[in-house]
Amino acid sequence: MIKKFILLSFIILVASCKNEETKAGYVLTGSIDKSMDGKTIILRNADPKNITISDSSVVKDGKVTFSGSVDAPDIFILTIDGTPSGMPLILENKDMTIEFYKDSLQSSVVSGSHENDIFNQFKNISNPIRAKNQSMGQEFMAAQKAGDSLKMTAIQEKFKMLVDAANQENRDLIKKNNDVVTSAAILENMLMTKNIEPAEAKPLYDNFTESVKNSRIGKSINEMLSSAMATAIGSMAPEFTAPDPDGEMIALKDIRGKVTIIDFWAAWCAPCRRENPNVVKVYEKYHEKGLEIIGVSLDGTPRQKDAKGEWLAAIEKDGLTWHQVSNLQYFNDPVAKQYNIQSIPATYILDADGKIIAKNLRGSALEAKMAELLD
Repeated sequence: MIKKFILLSFIILVASCKNEETKAGYVLTGSIDKSMDGKTIILRNADPKNITISDSSVVKDGKVTFSGSVDAPDIFILTIDGTPSGMPLILENKDMTIEFYKDSLQSSVVSGSHENDIFNQFKNISNPIRAKNQSMGQEFMAAQKAGDSLKMTAIQEKFKMLVDAANQENRDLIKKNNDVVTSAAILENMLMTKNIEPAEAKPLYDNFTESVKNSRIGKSINEMLSSAMATAIGSMAPEFTAPDPDGEMIALKDIRGKVTIIDFWAAWCAPCRRENPNVVKVYEKYHEKGLEIIGVSLDGTPRQKDAKGEWLAAIEKDGLTWHQVSNLQYFNDPVAKQYNIQSIPATYILDADGKIIAKNLRGSALEAKMAELLD
């Protein structure tokens, strides 16, 4: 519960945008306590696939100014020297002002656009949930420490009710404000945190104006929905080809068995490594009965000094004797994108024709499914 809400709470940090009028560029003027004079405030984009610094300004007499232009509204982050957290906002070609709070950047106030009025409505929905997450999280940990499973369940259920109510308010807000990028940002995060099913998100996306659909976030949602629909249970698994450790190209269609598991994992992923012995057990028991597995590694994170070496070492150490492929591109792996992989481990189970018949089964549930299909 708590981990899931950490992702959900990121939405709280997202500002909004609406293309109300055409302007050549933006002017962003900020005021902050004069004790911050001499500090540099940096403005950067928030696109995780291409992070770049757009501008910077040194605080002088408690004032900072940024100016420039953007092709389309998008999320940007403001950070101050020596401050660990940042302040997200939507940058658009308008005159905007910011009243900074040096001790709590996330509480800073942006004004000068209708979009921030919508954002404030969103914060009024989300902030109480964030406060409850903190207090109920402490209650949950205390109950967990005491071994009180009944209380743990009660806290989880109560919190779920609060989150469900907030999610419904967010859906209403998105539907009502279909012409702002904020709505797209909220919807994208709800999809990523699995607080909305793709089938329910699709009509909300379809209701967006063309300018919102054509924004970076709008395009990202479209990709996510397309992948989600393509990999829904009952759909034919998207075909792919990827290199094995020797550089040979392996195609899904060439290795399918009576039952095939596509297993997304990585050497750096602790839950994946803990699950690997279960997968090994299933493979050894059912391979001769027609089970095939293809592992798709998402190694390639910048934190790895030798991604391929770590991948190969994990294959050997964990005894993964089935087909293994990887582009060593982390979550930018083309296969991971095809299958809309947001977290690992993730598995897809295919029948002999390549149809997806189950997803994300682990441990005893995976073994039970193999027994159902192959015994």
